[in-house]
Amino acid sequence: MNLMNRRSWLASLCAGGAGMYATGLGGGGVNTSSRAAGSLGLGMDRPASPNEKSPAELLTPETHAAIKKAQEYLARKQVRNGKYRGAFGNNGYASGVATTSLSGLCFMGGGSVPGDGKYGKNVDMCTEYVMNNVQESGYIALADNSVHENMYGHGFSMLFLAQVYGMTKKRELGDKLRKAVGLTIKSQNNQGGWRYQPQPVDADLSVTICQIMGLRAARDAGIYVPDDVREKCIEYVKKSRSRDGSFSYMMGGGNSSLSMTAAGVTSLYSAGIYEGPEVEQGLKIIDRSRPGKVGGFGGHYFYTHYYAVQAMWHAGGEYWNQWYPAIRDELVRNQQADGSWSNGGGGPEYAAAMGCIILQMPLNYLPIFAA
Repeated sequence: MNLMNRRSWLASLCAGGAGMYATGLGGGGVNTSSRAAGSLGLGMDRPASPNEKSPAELLTPETHAAIKKAQEYLARKQVRNGKYRGAFGNNGYASGVATTSLSGLCFMGGGSVPGDGKYGKNVDMCTEYVMNNVQESGYIALADNSVHENMYGHGFSMLFLAQVYGMTKKRELGDKLRKAVGLTIKSQNNQGGWRYQPQPVDADLSVTICQIMGLRAARDAGIYVPDDVREKCIEYVKKSRSRDGSFSYMMGGGNSSLSMTAAGVTSLYSAGIYEGPEVEQGLKIIDRSRPGKVGGFGGHYFYTHYYAVQAMWHAGGEYWNQWYPAIRDELVRNQQADGSWSNGGGGPEYAAAMGCIILQMPLNYLPIFAA
């Protein structure tokens, strides 16, 4: 299957489905009868492009070791008792819902599922903590606002809870997830995007991608999301594109960057847009900044590469063959002895979760990355 045919295949999964997205997970979510790692009930596997390297070729022994170290680090850091049980610290970003949700995705991305697998209990503690911080309005954030995660934290949490809900179908979790989805829908502004606060005022692409992926995951798990929400967010993302094909922080202005271009392309993939000039030109721009071509860690390093690796994963082919080994080797080389990474911008726990998710991409265990 060539690159364009694969994108046509992905697009066909979205055509004709009710609600926001119709993918291999559409409607009923993940098949909960399948609990083993690597068999999380995905209806169809992501097809490979010609000459694409297999997961066995890409996941070197050093990569497996790095993933193991990162998961062990997070398991050690997770709080076991008290108010912050399930989080990864008692203050700062480590105590927030974003780091907790990303860490939960890291545990699941290695093959553990809620209540089962090496880190099944850790996933459960992450889920409990995030659920406890779903406010009556549906906003997912610490009630005392001691960690200023804003709608970033809400979006990452919605994504994580949707992955868990798709595998468990627990009623209380579903009720809280519906509230979170409703909050996001109400907060979409007239342009189609989202900003820091849960209010439909202004918007930026950085926050918008977090909401798009959260909504996509919720829809895949069987939560209703109106079609017009999808249509408006696609319009917003496309209008955030600059003349050179890169994407800007805000629609009609702001500097374009690798992080925003990666977010823009991944936004489109997540919204069911798999081809067109926005995707094609965006991929070329991202590829020009492949790890090894430009200088290493920056303030938004993990945020950038979290979306860049997803864009290249969906693109497949030579994009994927070249990108993944480059970011893999850079992460393995820079991992700390304790399993974390430094200079993550959100603390070592956040960096460990993000770095681990990036390295796990070839495993294809998380439903959100399936199509």
